[in-house]
Amino acid sequence: MSRIGKKPMVLPKGVTVAVDGVQVKVAGPKGTLVRELHPSVKVKVEDGQVVIERAVEDRIARGQHGLSRTLISNMIQGVVEPFKKSLEITGVGYRAELKGALLNLQVGLSHDVNHPIPAEVTCQVEKMTVVHLTSPNKELLGRVAAEIRAYRPCEPYKGKGIKYVGERIRRKEGKTGT
Repeated sequence: MSRIGKKPMVLPKGVTVAVDGVQVKVAGPKGTLVRELHPSVKVKVEDGQVVIERAVEDRIARGQHGLSRTLISNMIQGVVEPFKKSLEITGVGYRAELKGALLNLQVGLSHDVNHPIPAEVTCQVEKMTVVHLTSPNKELLGRVAAEIRAYRPCEPYKGKGIKYVGERIRRKEGKTGT
């Protein structure tokens, strides 16, 4: 039995969970999230708590039990207090600018990169070098942040590129003359 999957989740004040077959809908003060779970998992809402149970006892159900509990827990947490990720841009001439729903990045390429920001994600640019992303959907937030970072990951010699705030870049010494 999954230790994580067995734990019931207490619903905070103002959060409602609706279960319709395999679809779970979580509504709260900061938004509404919908997710379809694997059919081998059953979700029940009782006495202000959400309980996850397995419909069958097989390998797939055991794997989905803890995963489903964590996904629903993240949904509940996100509609109460949105998740936040920050990216830092380092390098001479490297900058970011928000133009409507597009994030314009100048990161040393021959052209500017215009990355679309989904409607569920809020983007703010601070001092043209720090990008703050917030969203109640943790999965979408992580994907958007990873896509932005992938345009120019930090390189180990000069440290130029895009990195998460707090991420440590392992630096290399470089060539030495003989």
